[in-house]
Amino acid sequence: MTSRRGHARKRGVRSRLGVALSALSILASGLSAPQVAFAQDGGPSLIRDTEIEEILHQDANPIFAAAGLDPKNVRILIVGDKSLNAFATQGLQMGLNTGLILQTENPNQLRGVIAHETGHLAGGHPIRSDEMMRAGLKPMILTMGLGILAALAGSPDGGAALIVNSQYAGALGALGYSREQESRADQAAAGFLEATGQSGRGLVEFFDNFRYQEVFDQARRFAYFRSHPLSSERIEVLRSRVERQPHYIAVDTPEDLAQHEIMKAKLEGFLNPQVALMKYKETDASFPARYARAIAYYQMKDPDRSLKLIDALIADHPDNPYLWELKGQVLFEFNRIAQAEEPQRKSVQLKPDAALLRVNLGQTLINLDEPAKVEEGVKELKRSLLNEPDNTVAWRLLAQAYDKQNKDGEARLATAEQYFSLGAVREARVFAMRARELLPKDTPDWRRATDIVLASRPSNQDLKDLAKDGAVQSHLGR
Repeated sequence: MTSRRGHARKRGVRSRLGVALSALSILASGLSAPQVAFAQDGGPSLIRDTEIEEILHQDANPIFAAAGLDPKNVRILIVGDKSLNAFATQGLQMGLNTGLILQTENPNQLRGVIAHETGHLAGGHPIRSDEMMRAGLKPMILTMGLGILAALAGSPDGGAALIVNSQYAGALGALGYSREQESRADQAAAGFLEATGQSGRGLVEFFDNFRYQEVFDQARRFAYFRSHPLSSERIEVLRSRVERQPHYIAVDTPEDLAQHEIMKAKLEGFLNPQVALMKYKETDASFPARYARAIAYYQMKDPDRSLKLIDALIADHPDNPYLWELKGQVLFEFNRIAQAEEPQRKSVQLKPDAALLRVNLGQTLINLDEPAKVEEGVKELKRSLLNEPDNTVAWRLLAQAYDKQNKDGEARLATAEQYFSLGAVREARVFAMRARELLPKDTPDWRRATDIVLASRPSNQDLKDLAKDGAVQSHLGR
């Protein structure tokens, strides 16, 4: 039990940053519709999508490695915001707005921005906690490590789960890097791109596309250029550097270009379905266009038309797990739950290491309300949690499944895990104490409930209750 206790203590330290998320936990746990959702006040959202995350990490991981960062330790946040922005925060977290991704014309431009933000991470320039506190962003950014993204991961759509934090909108624009930090990040980016055999031309092109922002006053600039001050001199210094580098003439591969277009098409279909249908016309038979239209019709509540397009895509690309995921997503959303099982199984079969796809399958199975299916759903959710132990929606679904099985102790423990991952320590402690009362003493689940209580700021009375049955001594002795 030493490893369990250590994990709980580590997460307990992280949870102390997350008390402010308790209100958000209600929103996170309420994500039940497989569709893109926006803030009621029009604020931005955070998005989880296995396919898009994979593409972004394929772009970013070599750059992270060139910067001396372990790619597994860098989290990329996809921010559902139409404005053009990106940022780096403490804890090796990088945020990319969907608006920025959609503005990039090719992978090299996006990688240039990623390399620039990596320059901030490697250079120790990330937005500091005191700055974020003043801007009202601490609950949004510093608590990401608590599993707030994992809370999104398990939303039924699996592909595009969101959570809202409307404080984000104007606040990041109020934060910023110095011109010296920007220049250092530019030079670092050029070095990272060269080290990975890529051209720095894309970053220069990206800046060139928006150099007119230099003449705007602060209020009229895009958010990115409010926090990342741009100047013609800075662009020319960067251009001079990258044009001298051996890989300046390197170009994106056809495969990379295709992946970039798929990512943009998917985002457009989910976030701007009407725009997607105008942009990707019926006469466009390319994969990205067909994909965007299928998603757009789904978002516009036309499942039959969407499914017809998806089936045609699957016929051409039967081994694409994300097409099967999308089909299952549409069927589940429109209450064809039994029909959703097969395509979701296929998506997991094709990509067994994707936790979000397993959460989708697990949710469908437990909603079939057949004892054998519910038990299988429990197994799928547990497997997803091996890869994403802080996935709060997986924990919520697991609690629902245990309730269906009349396993009250396990259900309370799963709910405690959900709240603990969100940093809502008071709620976590309450449910963990209840779980201990219902679970057989000295079983792994009972000990885990004890771990959560001890890591969630227990009251003196809680400690006395634990001491009555020797839980504190047995816990500390492991």
